[in-house]
Amino acid sequence: MKFAVLDFETTGSQSSDEIIQVGLVIIDEFEITQRYTSLVNPGTSIPSSITTLTGITDEMVADAPKLEQVMADMFPLLFDCVLVAHHAAFDFAFLQRALTKTGYPAFSGRVLDTIDMLRILFPSINSLQLGMVASLFGIDHERPHQADSDAEATAELWIICLQRMLSMPLLTVQRIAHIFEDVGTDLGWFLSEICRYKESITSLDTESHRYFRQFTLNVGDWGEEEEIRTEEEVTEGLGTSFKEFQEGLKAALRDQFEIFEDRASQDLMIQEVEKALENEQHLMIEAGTGTGKSLGYLIPALYYGVKYEKKVVVSTHTINLQEQLRERDVPLLKSIFPFAFRASVLKGRSRYLCLRKFETKLTTRDYENGKEDPITAAQMVVWLSETEHGDEEELNFGNKGAQFWYSVASDSDSCLNRKCPWYKKCFYHRARNDANSADVVITNHSLLFTDMKAENRLLPAYKHLVIDEAHHFEEVASKHLGIELNSSAFYHSLVWLYKDSRSGQLPLLKFRLQKSDEHAERVKLWVQTIDALLPKILTVKDDWERLSEALVEIASASSDPSQLETSTYVVRLKPETLPEGWRELMIMEDNIYLTMNDLLRSLDKMLAEVKEKQEDLGVQGLVTDLNGSVKELYEHRDALHFFMHMADSGYVYWMEASTFAKAKSLQLLSVPIDVSSQLQQHFFELKDSIVMTSATLSVNKSFQYSAEQLGLTMPEGEEEGKLKTVQLPSPFNYREQALVVIPRDFPTIKGAGDPVFIGALIESLSQVARITGGRMLVLCTSNRMLKLVHAGMKEELTPDGINVLGQGVDSNNRSKLTRMFQDNNKSVLLGTSSFWEGVDIPGDALSCLAIIRLPFQPPNHPLVEAKSEHLKKKGENPFMKFSVPQAVIRFKQGFGRLVRRASDKGIVIIYDTRVIDTYYGKHFLYSLPGPKIEHMTREQMLPRIEEWMGGARG
Repeated sequence: MKFAVLDFETTGSQSSDEIIQVGLVIIDEFEITQRYTSLVNPGTSIPSSITTLTGITDEMVADAPKLEQVMADMFPLLFDCVLVAHHAAFDFAFLQRALTKTGYPAFSGRVLDTIDMLRILFPSINSLQLGMVASLFGIDHERPHQADSDAEATAELWIICLQRMLSMPLLTVQRIAHIFEDVGTDLGWFLSEICRYKESITSLDTESHRYFRQFTLNVGDWGEEEEIRTEEEVTEGLGTSFKEFQEGLKAALRDQFEIFEDRASQDLMIQEVEKALENEQHLMIEAGTGTGKSLGYLIPALYYGVKYEKKVVVSTHTINLQEQLRERDVPLLKSIFPFAFRASVLKGRSRYLCLRKFETKLTTRDYENGKEDPITAAQMVVWLSETEHGDEEELNFGNKGAQFWYSVASDSDSCLNRKCPWYKKCFYHRARNDANSADVVITNHSLLFTDMKAENRLLPAYKHLVIDEAHHFEEVASKHLGIELNSSAFYHSLVWLYKDSRSGQLPLLKFRLQKSDEHAERVKLWVQTIDALLPKILTVKDDWERLSEALVEIASASSDPSQLETSTYVVRLKPETLPEGWRELMIMEDNIYLTMNDLLRSLDKMLAEVKEKQEDLGVQGLVTDLNGSVKELYEHRDALHFFMHMADSGYVYWMEASTFAKAKSLQLLSVPIDVSSQLQQHFFELKDSIVMTSATLSVNKSFQYSAEQLGLTMPEGEEEGKLKTVQLPSPFNYREQALVVIPRDFPTIKGAGDPVFIGALIESLSQVARITGGRMLVLCTSNRMLKLVHAGMKEELTPDGINVLGQGVDSNNRSKLTRMFQDNNKSVLLGTSSFWEGVDIPGDALSCLAIIRLPFQPPNHPLVEAKSEHLKKKGENPFMKFSVPQAVIRFKQGFGRLVRRASDKGIVIIYDTRVIDTYYGKHFLYSLPGPKIEHMTREQMLPRIEEWMGGARG
């Protein structure tokens, strides 16, 4: 098979645009056999944006051949080839137009896209941008956005894809080909050709893969643990004291690393955590960037867990940190610990694939989203031959991937448990089993609260807990102890039951029952029941559509358009001041409630009978899935009822909806105003020892705010109660490494779009960016402001060759934006909420951090408003007691983006003069870890920054 790999550079992407460069590479028998490249005279001027992107100028193409000549050269090369391109639709459209325009017949061969193949064959790749993928595979791609370089890189990628396809297990290739068998696309044709070729050269006897029920798996049966250590090994490894054990580990680390830094703050943290576990105390410990928090709690947790044979649970806020502990920290400790230990990761059940559901989906070809679902299914078939964990986090889905995953994710309501043919291979049960036998279980805050609501049936029993990223604990508690209803989730649950006469779980059950030879009379009655239920499902669907549309109309009418910062309606509802017409809406909800009662009870009764009488495994699986759907619909029904009646005064109620998707995006939220008593009852009173750690727990060097949020009592004076607080010294010399500059004459902002403030900001940031050569992260609190500043800075800095990137403008993907920023050393990156924490840009890539405004939460957000009212009722000042401390913690997180290593040096500019002009401003500055702080006029600021950066470069 011959392939022609094509790439065009053009004056734009419209049908009126012209080709300015072509790159063509011919592949035959896995080798590049021919190359053709040429600039093309487009007969029109090249836009400046295209010149900036490609480096191709009007002068370069002035003497280049015309399109007719280039097509005459190319046309013979395309004969008898399969066309391949990266984003093939773009290049193929230009090729067809060019051939027709120059009098040649249109290309009639097969067309394939490297993006489709990369997604299928490398399911974990998190970016499909050509430069990123080339870099990942070690392909030289020195001139991105030039056709010859792009075509060469694409050709090398295609060869890698072909080699990968042929090196995969035969069964995996067969399953992928089967998925696309009836799709009738060029991709389907290509996969079946590859499959035939693979079958002709492969003998199954020579393959050493694990096959099970038509899949290649990377795992065997779970539950076959061996003894990993003896009592003597543990006794000898633990040493005579914890101090001796700690010194032994440090010696092992010195042996392992050429450069090993002794960190006094990490040593202190290890000792404090060990003491808290040993003395059964709660510990709140603030450990700044560079401390090495993960090892600071993992070492004592593992020591204590193994010594006393007690399980310690470690909980993180983000899945990213969970993965970091699994992939980086646990393997490091396994290599230096003097005895073996078990550490497992357990996530929420819906993060794991249900193999039974996935097999059923592939067998029944239940694909909702055209081309997308088969690609996602093929991705997952390849992934199954590699994964050890079956965890969604390992996959990088396309647009509709999340919807596909939802239909095959593990969940308790549709689990056959031991009756399932996949039980011993099940990823979720494997993770549960591993957690039961582990010394330390790594989980996340969400699962802690899900476990609490499930009466502690999910996590193994534990009395010792470490909470990392603890500044998020109360916020996650509020969310999980609240009740949320998403309009599309409710609608999809109904569609899942019944979409039309051929699609949905009930029509499928009806079809399966009618094929059964058992209990003919009963089957007839069950089919009649199903037929009677379908109109009720349609009634609920119609009623819910009408109700959700009416609720969005209320949200739209109650929102101030000038306050729509994120294109989202947010409206709080209070029982005492309900909007006009609410009574009618409650009647609509009552009708939904009653119809659903009738519908779900009938379903429950019928499913119980079918489960008892029918032996067929396919029917049993469907019944189990239907039971899951029924339980989900009960939950939706109850959430809607709770929200509409607003009977509990301890909750705050509000609606959110996108201004674009409206009723489809509606969310109804009911959240407890104060969760501190529940945290006390279920965690702090119940557990022997809880260690809470984060880089940001204190405000004004005090832990009072964080303790109160969690319902804890601070120790008074010198006495030590159940709670101990420790603020560790920073491992960095902030006085030498960070300069904080406040331009005291900067204008005060008057609203998010204030033209005076925005104009001054664009000018100042651009001036600073020229001095620092980019390398600047700008933290905003408003999307609207970010877009205005991004546009202004781009105009200012493009002539200087400084790239300006914006969250929500260039990409919404934080990881991708961070990588783009690091790859181009003359860049400015503007980010909002998610960039204030969890972003790690060490070294020279970041030298300047600009904080535009103090990160106060909007005071009119329903939860903030309700918490403020709650504090007022208790006679406290909500601004000083809640808003300021919360903003300080966020501010400290933002500041922490600058200095990530002992060698980092840079400046922080705070453009919000409230830090020096207001009585509460000192709380922000006093909470920082000791940087040099100076305020001055804008005129004085630039020379001072230049002087400081000169010192940094020197």
